[in-house]
Amino acid sequence: MTHQLPTLSFEYDALEPFIDADTMRIHHSKHHQGYVNKFNNAIKGTKYAHQSIGDILTSASVLPTAIRNNGGGHYNHSLFWDILSPNPQEKPQGKLAEAIENAFGSFDSFKQSFADAAGSQFGSGWAWLVVRRDNNKLAISSTPNQDNPLMDTTEIQGTPILGVDVWEHAYYLNYQNKRGDYLDAFWNVVDWEAVAKRYEQASETS
Repeated sequence: MTHQLPTLSFEYDALEPFIDADTMRIHHSKHHQGYVNKFNNAIKGTKYAHQSIGDILTSASVLPTAIRNNGGGHYNHSLFWDILSPNPQEKPQGKLAEAIENAFGSFDSFKQSFADAAGSQFGSGWAWLVVRRDNNKLAISSTPNQDNPLMDTTEIQGTPILGVDVWEHAYYLNYQNKRGDYLDAFWNVVDWEAVAKRYEQASETS
């Protein structure tokens, strides 16, 4: 199985002014492509070469570092591109909206908790909205580097349905050291329909 860089459903400049074209171009065609290339090289000739990326990452505790880091980078970025849109719904609807309210009290409370997790992640990493593996409920978590909640090394394990990249390469050209401004802008491009689809799929398989 050869893993490929996913094609974006929008142009690099489509998310402006919230995420600029230069950042998108470098982030997608350079950073993500680099993870894909290194991941393919790392799994070549191993037992992981014919496994899905999701199955591979669930065993993160025993993975070679190159597979864990680059596989995580490929998975995380693929999810990230999928939940971005230049013309998104302003907020979740239906079952996802109900689940967020049940878990966090309100959509605004969820946004604040998610931004807190992303803003307080020390150094490079991600913040996630997760369908927990143990109880099928929503939770927020953050992970360092290219780790994610699929991995058996994380405190909260489950299926991520929303993620935000807080590596500096995701925002530094436009926001410099102002991670909070980047996180505020992020909400303007979240594709809640895509997140809802991921929620429904995760709920069905949990």
